[in-house]
Amino acid sequence: MQHPSHGACCGCALGRREFLATTSVAAVGATLVGARPAFSRSEWDEYIDIGRFRPRPRVRALSAIVRMPPPYWLGWPGTSYDVSGAEREYGETFAAAARRVGVELAPFGSALENEEAVGRFVRQVQDEKPDAVLVMIQHIYVWRWVRQIAEAGVPTLVFSPVGMAFTGQVKDLSRRPGVHVISSLDTGAVEQGLRMVRAKKQLEATRLLVVAGKERKEEKWEGIGTTLQYIPRNELHELFAQAPVTDEMKEIASHMRRRAKKVVEPSRDDLLNAARSYVTAKRLLAREQCHALTTDCLGMVSTKVVPTPPCMAASIFQDHGVTYGCEADRNAALSLLLVSYLFDKPGFMNDPVPETVKNLLIAAHCTCGTRLNGFDVKQEPYILRSHSESDIGVSMQVLWKEGQKVTLALFDGPEKLIIDTGTVVGNVATPPAGGCRTSFEIAMDRIEDCRDVLGFHQVVFYGDHRRDLLSSARCSGITPVHSPDTRRAESRGGLRR
Repeated sequence: MQHPSHGACCGCALGRREFLATTSVAAVGATLVGARPAFSRSEWDEYIDIGRFRPRPRVRALSAIVRMPPPYWLGWPGTSYDVSGAEREYGETFAAAARRVGVELAPFGSALENEEAVGRFVRQVQDEKPDAVLVMIQHIYVWRWVRQIAEAGVPTLVFSPVGMAFTGQVKDLSRRPGVHVISSLDTGAVEQGLRMVRAKKQLEATRLLVVAGKERKEEKWEGIGTTLQYIPRNELHELFAQAPVTDEMKEIASHMRRRAKKVVEPSRDDLLNAARSYVTAKRLLAREQCHALTTDCLGMVSTKVVPTPPCMAASIFQDHGVTYGCEADRNAALSLLLVSYLFDKPGFMNDPVPETVKNLLIAAHCTCGTRLNGFDVKQEPYILRSHSESDIGVSMQVLWKEGQKVTLALFDGPEKLIIDTGTVVGNVATPPAGGCRTSFEIAMDRIEDCRDVLGFHQVVFYGDHRRDLLSSARCSGITPVHSPDTRRAESRGGLRR
């Protein structure tokens, strides 16, 4: 539907509520003065695959088996252990995992069974400088060789099937920066370790577009390696004002409406404007040659330069593995990137609210992905709502699964990562509650009082991934931080008295 006051040349579905009452055509036109050249209608009609924005850097890893020369007599894993069968089975499993993750994993060569072979492999690692090394252990008395490989200066994943290690052998090595030791029969942990390697490369390859302020500049977050590209806020809403209604926008609006469990406030024009916001964001990312973005969305809504917040657009981005953060919050945006790259699922940037009667944390925001179990997994149900603070546009009320374990993660600058976990207790309706549309209660782990949860705009996501994040932080030289457990503090205080 074309808003008559916006002009037939554009065909935009502008307008609604307070925005229509306070924003004139002249005001919209005035923002275009000095703007970059407008895209042609044919350019707007060109489809941009959102998947192109997710970085896919080349990730290379060498692999090796370290063992004593078989056949074995006594000593773990024992004479009965099928050495060659395990080598073949694990090799096939790891190759398949690497293909799923997108890592080029060199197959096992001849097993390293003596000092000379280990030395040659260490020199190969130092010469080739792969992104990581995967070492599988097949005897309990070869850990000194594993340490030599880990000292080659390349991130090292060590897979030690149960029966190859005692606690004393892994206690120190497993806590060394750049080393990730897996003492388990769970081969899924190796796949997660490969994701950890890939995520590091993806973060280094990512250009995050920060749409805020009035100037263009660029900076790199040292330690993480992500480049932050800043552009003036007006460039986004001016581009939105230029956007005509396209067939893609109509299909997106229709698709989101069909898939919704219910539609409460938004009109069809609201959905069309939300779809315009989505296509505009893709167009901006392509123009700026970036991979993800975070915008001063509340600033644009409060000054009434757009008829809809980008909430629905951001939700669609998140479901496709491309980060769209809110409020130009860099820490939150980097946290969303980390979760997306490390776990292949969207995170939920939230405002933390204490529920002091039930002693629960409420996570609330108006932007939430729906594919919370993974990008290729069925959506969680959602209701289409307005943006609660402004009561305009389209926001997602995503219904989180009760009883679901969740993890909270938030960068506190590039050197610290807040990590906590909990369980979803239930969803919160608005009304009777105020605040953002996606809102749910979390019973926190290891935290006595909900008021003590650290951070703001923490990223919540499905699964208990506390140990995975700890391993990732340690391997990257990032300090993990947890919310305080006041029970422990009180217990220590009692002992001191």
